[in-house]
Amino acid sequence: MRAQQWRLDAVANNLANVDTDGYKRDVAAFKAFPELLIRRQDDDGVYLHPFGSADAAPIVGKMGTGVELNELYTNFDQGAFKETSSDFDFALDGKGFFSVITPWGERYTRNGSFQLGKEGFLETKEGYPVLGENGPIRVKANNFQVDKDGRIWINAAYDDDPNVLIGRESNIWEEPVLLDTLKLVEFDLDRYLEKQGSSLYRESDTSGPATVIEHGKRPSVFQGFIEASNVDPVTEMVQMIEVNRAYEANQKVIQTEESMLGTLINQIAKLG
Repeated sequence: MRAQQWRLDAVANNLANVDTDGYKRDVAAFKAFPELLIRRQDDDGVYLHPFGSADAAPIVGKMGTGVELNELYTNFDQGAFKETSSDFDFALDGKGFFSVITPWGERYTRNGSFQLGKEGFLETKEGYPVLGENGPIRVKANNFQVDKDGRIWINAAYDDDPNVLIGRESNIWEEPVLLDTLKLVEFDLDRYLEKQGSSLYRESDTSGPATVIEHGKRPSVFQGFIEASNVDPVTEMVQMIEVNRAYEANQKVIQTEESMLGTLINQIAKLG
Protein backbone atom coordinates (compact mmCIF):
# COMPACT_ATOMS: atom_id res chain seq x y z
CA MET A 1 0.00 0.00 0.00
CA ARG A 2 2.84 2.37 0.77
CA ALA A 3 4.40 1.62 -2.63
CA GLN A 4 1.13 2.53 -4.32
CA GLN A 5 1.08 5.80 -2.38
CA TRP A 6 4.46 6.73 -3.84
CA ARG A 7 3.21 5.85 -7.30
CA LEU A 8 0.07 7.94 -6.81
CA ASP A 9 2.15 10.94 -5.73
CA ALA A 10 4.21 10.69 -8.95
CA VAL A 11 1.11 10.40 -11.16
CA ALA A 12 -0.63 13.31 -9.41
CA ASN A 13 2.45 15.51 -9.84
CA ASN A 14 2.60 14.64 -13.54
CA LEU A 15 -1.04 15.55 -14.06
CA ALA A 16 -0.58 18.82 -12.17
CA ASN A 17 2.21 19.82 -14.58
CA VAL A 18 0.67 18.64 -17.84
CA ASP A 19 0.66 22.25 -19.12
CA THR A 20 4.06 23.25 -17.68
CA ASP A 21 6.53 24.08 -20.46
CA GLY A 22 9.51 21.73 -20.55
CA TYR A 23 8.20 19.53 -17.72
CA LYS A 24 9.43 15.92 -17.65
CA ARG A 25 7.30 13.23 -16.09
CA ASP A 26 8.26 11.38 -12.91
CA VAL A 27 8.29 7.58 -12.90
CA ALA A 28 8.18 5.44 -9.76
CA ALA A 29 10.14 2.18 -10.01
CA PHE A 30 9.66 -0.62 -7.51
CA LYS A 31 11.57 -3.70 -6.48
CA ALA A 32 10.23 -6.86 -4.90
CA PHE A 33 11.51 -8.39 -1.71
CA PRO A 34 12.93 -11.91 -2.25
CA GLU A 35 10.27 -14.58 -2.69
CA LEU A 36 10.11 -17.44 -0.23
CA LEU A 37 9.78 -21.06 -1.37
CA ILE A 38 6.91 -22.90 0.26
CA ARG A 39 7.72 -26.54 1.06
CA ARG A 40 5.61 -29.32 2.50
CA GLN A 41 6.87 -29.45 6.05
CA ASP A 42 6.06 -33.07 6.86
CA ASP A 43 6.15 -35.52 3.93
CA ASP A 44 6.58 -39.14 5.07
CA GLY A 45 8.93 -37.97 7.81
CA VAL A 46 11.63 -36.79 5.37
CA TYR A 47 11.75 -33.20 6.64
CA LEU A 48 13.63 -32.87 9.92
CA HIS A 49 13.53 -29.61 11.85
CA PRO A 50 15.67 -27.74 12.73
CA PHE A 51 18.38 -29.99 11.29
CA GLY A 52 18.37 -32.26 8.29
CA SER A 53 17.95 -31.75 4.56
CA ALA A 54 15.26 -29.13 3.96
CA ASP A 55 15.76 -29.52 0.21
CA ALA A 56 14.31 -33.01 0.44
CA ALA A 57 10.88 -31.56 1.17
CA PRO A 58 8.87 -30.99 -2.02
CA ILE A 59 8.21 -27.40 -3.14
CA VAL A 60 4.52 -26.58 -3.29
CA GLY A 61 4.77 -22.93 -4.40
CA LYS A 62 6.18 -19.47 -3.72
CA MET A 63 5.15 -16.71 -1.38
CA GLY A 64 5.80 -13.06 -2.17
CA THR A 65 6.96 -10.77 0.59
CA GLY A 66 5.91 -7.42 -0.85
CA VAL A 67 7.49 -4.54 -2.75
CA GLU A 68 9.09 -1.22 -1.95
CA LEU A 69 9.97 1.96 -3.83
CA ASN A 70 13.31 1.50 -5.55
CA GLU A 71 13.69 4.94 -7.13
CA LEU A 72 11.75 7.94 -8.38
CA TYR A 73 13.38 9.08 -11.61
CA THR A 74 12.65 11.57 -14.38
CA ASN A 75 11.75 10.49 -17.90
CA PHE A 76 13.41 12.89 -20.35
CA ASP A 77 11.59 11.81 -23.50
CA GLN A 78 11.18 14.60 -26.05
CA GLY A 79 8.06 16.75 -25.70
CA ALA A 80 6.05 18.24 -28.54
CA PHE A 81 6.87 21.69 -29.91
CA LYS A 82 4.49 24.64 -29.61
CA GLU A 83 4.99 27.64 -31.86
CA THR A 84 4.89 31.02 -30.13
CA SER A 85 6.62 33.28 -32.72
CA SER A 86 8.39 35.01 -29.82
CA ASP A 87 12.09 35.73 -30.29
CA PHE A 88 12.63 34.93 -26.61
CA ASP A 89 11.29 31.37 -26.76
CA PHE A 90 13.56 28.42 -27.55
CA ALA A 91 13.05 24.67 -27.82
CA LEU A 92 15.71 21.96 -27.78
CA ASP A 93 15.35 19.03 -30.16
CA GLY A 94 17.53 16.34 -28.63
CA LYS A 95 19.41 15.60 -25.45
CA GLY A 96 20.66 18.64 -23.52
CA PHE A 97 19.78 21.47 -21.14
CA PHE A 98 19.90 25.25 -21.02
CA SER A 99 22.13 26.66 -18.29
CA VAL A 100 20.95 29.46 -16.00
CA ILE A 101 22.55 31.18 -13.05
CA THR A 102 20.62 31.29 -9.77
CA PRO A 103 21.38 32.41 -6.19
CA TRP A 104 22.18 28.74 -5.46
CA GLY A 105 24.60 28.37 -8.33
CA GLU A 106 24.26 27.10 -11.87
CA ARG A 107 21.07 25.22 -12.65
CA TYR A 108 19.67 23.55 -15.77
CA THR A 109 16.32 23.54 -17.53
CA ARG A 110 14.46 22.37 -20.62
CA ASN A 111 11.96 25.20 -20.33
CA GLY A 112 13.03 27.69 -23.00
CA SER A 113 10.31 30.26 -22.31
CA PHE A 114 12.55 33.26 -21.63
CA GLN A 115 12.11 37.02 -21.46
CA LEU A 116 14.11 40.22 -21.74
CA GLY A 117 15.07 41.46 -18.29
CA LYS A 118 15.15 45.08 -17.16
CA GLU A 119 18.92 45.23 -17.59
CA GLY A 120 18.77 43.73 -21.09
CA PHE A 121 19.74 40.17 -20.14
CA LEU A 122 17.97 37.09 -21.43
CA GLU A 123 16.24 35.62 -18.37
CA THR A 124 13.85 32.91 -17.26
CA LYS A 125 10.36 33.88 -16.09
CA GLU A 126 11.72 33.84 -12.53
CA GLY A 127 14.43 36.36 -13.44
CA TYR A 128 17.43 34.02 -13.61
CA PRO A 129 19.92 34.98 -16.36
CA VAL A 130 20.40 32.48 -19.19
CA LEU A 131 24.04 31.60 -19.75
CA GLY A 132 26.01 31.64 -22.96
CA GLU A 133 29.46 30.15 -23.26
CA ASN A 134 30.88 33.57 -22.35
CA GLY A 135 28.47 34.35 -19.51
CA PRO A 136 25.02 35.98 -19.23
CA ILE A 137 23.53 37.00 -22.57
CA ARG A 138 22.61 40.67 -23.18
CA VAL A 139 20.43 41.34 -26.22
CA LYS A 140 17.96 43.89 -27.55
CA ALA A 141 14.43 43.25 -28.71
CA ASN A 142 14.09 42.61 -32.46
CA ASN A 143 17.85 42.70 -32.92
CA PHE A 144 19.01 39.12 -32.43
CA GLN A 145 18.53 35.74 -33.99
CA VAL A 146 19.51 32.28 -32.81
CA ASP A 147 20.36 29.57 -35.33
CA LYS A 148 19.91 25.82 -34.88
CA ASP A 149 23.42 25.50 -33.42
CA GLY A 150 22.53 27.92 -30.63
CA ARG A 151 24.67 30.76 -31.96
CA ILE A 152 23.30 34.23 -31.21
CA TRP A 153 23.65 36.80 -33.99
CA ILE A 154 23.01 40.53 -33.72
CA ASN A 155 22.66 43.22 -36.35
CA ALA A 156 25.58 45.51 -35.60
CA ALA A 157 24.77 47.98 -38.41
CA TYR A 158 21.48 49.09 -36.85
CA ASP A 159 22.08 48.24 -33.24
CA ASP A 160 22.62 51.83 -32.12
CA ASP A 161 20.03 53.54 -34.34
CA PRO A 162 16.63 53.73 -32.55
CA ASN A 163 14.98 55.32 -35.62
CA VAL A 164 15.48 52.31 -37.88
CA LEU A 165 13.35 49.18 -37.66
CA ILE A 166 15.66 46.24 -37.27
CA GLY A 167 15.64 42.50 -37.03
CA ARG A 168 12.88 40.19 -38.10
CA GLU A 169 10.21 42.87 -38.53
CA SER A 170 12.08 44.73 -41.26
CA ASN A 171 14.04 41.73 -42.62
CA ILE A 172 17.08 44.03 -42.71
CA TRP A 173 20.14 42.11 -41.61
CA GLU A 174 23.42 43.68 -42.57
CA GLU A 175 26.76 42.75 -41.08
CA PRO A 176 25.51 40.08 -38.62
CA VAL A 177 27.89 39.68 -35.70
CA LEU A 178 28.24 36.58 -33.54
CA LEU A 179 27.43 37.69 -29.99
CA ASP A 180 27.67 34.38 -28.11
CA THR A 181 26.51 30.76 -28.13
CA LEU A 182 23.93 29.27 -25.80
CA LYS A 183 25.58 27.14 -23.14
CA LEU A 184 24.05 23.69 -23.59
CA VAL A 185 25.09 20.91 -21.24
CA GLU A 186 24.51 17.19 -20.77
CA PHE A 187 25.00 14.60 -18.03
CA ASP A 188 26.16 11.00 -17.92
CA LEU A 189 22.92 9.90 -16.19
CA ASP A 190 20.40 12.69 -16.58
CA ARG A 191 17.58 10.53 -15.14
CA TYR A 192 19.12 11.07 -11.72
CA LEU A 193 19.05 14.87 -11.83
CA GLU A 194 17.28 16.42 -8.86
CA LYS A 195 14.28 18.65 -9.45
CA GLN A 196 14.46 21.99 -7.68
CA GLY A 197 11.18 23.57 -8.79
CA SER A 198 10.46 26.24 -11.43
CA SER A 199 11.50 23.68 -14.11
CA LEU A 200 15.07 23.73 -12.80
CA TYR A 201 17.37 20.77 -12.21
CA ARG A 202 20.58 20.40 -10.27
CA GLU A 203 23.24 17.78 -10.62
CA SER A 204 23.62 14.95 -8.14
CA ASP A 205 26.39 12.53 -7.26
CA THR A 206 24.70 9.88 -9.41
CA SER A 207 23.97 12.07 -12.44
CA GLY A 208 27.55 13.29 -12.69
CA PRO A 209 28.70 16.88 -13.37
CA ALA A 210 27.41 19.03 -16.22
CA THR A 211 29.45 18.84 -19.41
CA VAL A 212 29.25 21.42 -22.18
CA ILE A 213 28.11 19.67 -25.35
CA GLU A 214 30.62 19.80 -28.15
CA HIS A 215 29.72 21.53 -31.39
CA GLY A 216 28.40 19.02 -33.88
CA LYS A 217 26.78 16.95 -31.11
CA ARG A 218 24.52 19.68 -29.76
CA PRO A 219 20.71 19.46 -29.88
CA SER A 220 19.02 21.68 -32.47
CA VAL A 221 17.72 25.00 -31.14
CA PHE A 222 14.44 26.32 -32.55
CA GLN A 223 13.72 29.98 -31.94
CA GLY A 224 10.04 30.93 -31.68
CA PHE A 225 9.07 27.54 -30.22
CA ILE A 226 8.80 26.03 -26.75
CA GLU A 227 8.83 22.40 -25.71
CA ALA A 228 5.62 21.20 -24.10
CA SER A 229 5.38 18.72 -21.24
CA ASN A 230 5.99 15.08 -22.15
CA VAL A 231 3.07 13.98 -19.95
CA ASP A 232 0.26 12.07 -21.67
CA PRO A 233 -2.90 12.88 -19.64
CA VAL A 234 -4.76 9.77 -20.82
CA THR A 235 -1.91 7.44 -19.80
CA GLU A 236 -1.57 9.13 -16.42
CA MET A 237 -5.33 8.88 -15.75
CA VAL A 238 -5.26 5.15 -16.58
CA GLN A 239 -2.33 4.70 -14.19
CA MET A 240 -4.21 6.59 -11.48
CA ILE A 241 -7.14 4.17 -11.82
CA GLU A 242 -4.73 1.21 -11.65
CA VAL A 243 -3.12 2.62 -8.51
CA ASN A 244 -6.47 3.14 -6.77
CA ARG A 245 -7.59 -0.40 -7.58
CA ALA A 246 -4.30 -1.91 -6.42
CA TYR A 247 -4.46 0.09 -3.19
CA GLU A 248 -8.03 -1.03 -2.52
CA ALA A 249 -7.14 -4.67 -3.24
CA ASN A 250 -4.26 -4.58 -0.75
CA GLN A 251 -6.50 -2.85 1.76
CA LYS A 252 -9.09 -5.63 1.48
CA VAL A 253 -6.38 -8.26 2.00
CA ILE A 254 -5.36 -6.62 5.26
CA GLN A 255 -8.97 -6.28 6.40
CA THR A 256 -9.68 -9.94 5.58
CA GLU A 257 -6.56 -11.06 7.46
CA GLU A 258 -7.55 -9.02 10.51
CA SER A 259 -11.06 -10.47 10.39
CA MET A 260 -9.72 -14.02 10.21
CA LEU A 261 -7.33 -13.36 13.09
CA GLY A 262 -10.15 -11.91 15.16
CA THR A 263 -12.35 -14.92 14.47
CA LEU A 264 -9.51 -17.28 15.42
CA ILE A 265 -8.92 -15.49 18.73
CA ASN A 266 -12.63 -15.56 19.57
CA GLN A 267 -12.84 -19.30 18.84
CA ILE A 268 -9.82 -20.02 21.02
CA ALA A 269 -11.36 -17.95 23.81
CA LYS A 270 -14.58 -19.97 23.60
CA LEU A 271 -12.72 -23.28 23.69
CA GLY A 272 -10.69 -22.13 26.66
